[in-house]
Amino acid sequence: MYSLKNDYSEGAHPRILETLLKTNLEQSTGYGEDSYSNEAKIFIRNRLGDENVDIHFISGGTQTNLTAIAAFLRPYEAAIAANTGHILVHETGAIEATGHKVISVPSIDGKLKREDILKVLNEHTDEHMVKPKLVYISNSTEVGTIYYKKELEDLSKVCRENDLLLFMDGARLGSALCSKGNDLKLSDFSELTDAFYIGGTKNGAFMGEALVICNNSLKKDFRFHIKQRGAMIAKGRFLGIQFLELFRDDLFFELAENANKMADILREGIKKLGYSFLVDSPSNQLFPVFPNSVVERLQEKYSFNIQEKIGDNNTSIRLVTSWATKEEDVVKFVEDLKNI
Repeated sequence: MYSLKNDYSEGAHPRILETLLKTNLEQSTGYGEDSYSNEAKIFIRNRLGDENVDIHFISGGTQTNLTAIAAFLRPYEAAIAANTGHILVHETGAIEATGHKVISVPSIDGKLKREDILKVLNEHTDEHMVKPKLVYISNSTEVGTIYYKKELEDLSKVCRENDLLLFMDGARLGSALCSKGNDLKLSDFSELTDAFYIGGTKNGAFMGEALVICNNSLKKDFRFHIKQRGAMIAKGRFLGIQFLELFRDDLFFELAENANKMADILREGIKKLGYSFLVDSPSNQLFPVFPNSVVERLQEKYSFNIQEKIGDNNTSIRLVTSWATKEEDVVKFVEDLKNI
């Protein structure tokens, strides 16, 4: 049974393992203040071309989202998210548990648009309702689509015009940046968002996300928030070392490119066999639509998630490739699909 369920089934890139083993018995400062974490932050700042951002390494995406959003908002303020957004659907109410409502916006492609934000603002007019304050987006989105520069610029502008914060979930940012047609650079996010994070968990690290805080007003005392939310780990160097290896050179992007290349093989193979897709996603998440009988046959050899039932006879499934996916495995999937 070969898994195409997610991009974190495998462990970590061998180079990360080697460095962790090499440095294993060294003594270092705890709680993310070690030399490896500090060096990793230098590499990331160099990539961003911005020396003024604050960077914090946090173990996972949900913990990063809830720690950041809870820290950025006052008790009566709320976040705006697409109806597919991770904080709305897949975090067990973590944001609401911190006391902040998530305002859902319908979206076919998983992306928010300027008019979506303005509609929410027009609907929340006084102190008898929560006050929209933060716009949450993810790139790539939960349905594999990506934001283009003009779209992000439009969101950034509407947020700044209306005193809103723009926060981007970058759990799969590597795949988004390496997708065909992408016109955004890593450095664009520090200019266009108030905060965002770079995902390591889904791009070759054991675990870890690099939260980048760009807005000066959000930086003060943030480590207090990390500690209070249980996100400050004593052996913080293990997160720092992973990002040091990912950003020492182009490894972060090489791993994302592999995930996308493997997805391209699946995409083209499925298209050639005449099947359609639920959404046009250029990243490492694919959502093909198959007859139910085909899905049942594929499940005999592959594990994947069911995305959506399409009428009585068809189903959209989610296929996800990773930094470690091998070409022979995706080619075999296409061959098996053809034989079915």
